[in-house]
Amino acid sequence: MQDRQDRRVLRSRAALMAAAVRLVSERGTTALPITDLADAADVSRQLVYLQFGDRDALLVAAAADLVERELMPEVGDNGAPRRARMLAMARHFARHRSFYRAMLTGSCAFLMTRALNRLFGSLITMAGVRELLGDLDDATVGDFATLITGGTGAIVNDWLIDADDPLDPEELADRLLRLSTVFVRSRPAPGGRPR
Repeated sequence: MQDRQDRRVLRSRAALMAAAVRLVSERGTTALPITDLADAADVSRQLVYLQFGDRDALLVAAAADLVERELMPEVGDNGAPRRARMLAMARHFARHRSFYRAMLTGSCAFLMTRALNRLFGSLITMAGVRELLGDLDDATVGDFATLITGGTGAIVNDWLIDADDPLDPEELADRLLRLSTVFVRSRPAPGGRPR
């Protein structure tokens, strides 16, 4: 009995998140009535509140789910070339531009930015930062990881919100690669001087 109920909860959550992505993308806004989201997922309004608490929590969960399902498998492979991972990220965001643009400019923009920073922050390892910038103490590595994540997010956000149509994923990937190259060039050489 419990297993059947758990599957039903997972199905209704998945239906709500899919409906949220679809409706936000179609309407270009996060100002959606809970009733519209519930109707699109074929669930009750009460279920939305029970499972997510409010509309913004549902929308942010839907965005995080979209990133985790579609994007993280492509960009999380550290064995793949850096440009391929950045291009995969840019293509994902371009493909879902109307959704992300609405999310980044709507009522849940702050929550959305924090959720994306947490997801992308999980890709930046202490070893990766040390490889990029040299042997640094843990606090400095953590600060650089936050800087890299937040700065990359700001560039992607500006691109999604303000860039002309059609978005050019190659251009964004190249911009991000140029910035990472600057970090590598500014890495202190063994002796303490920048390269």
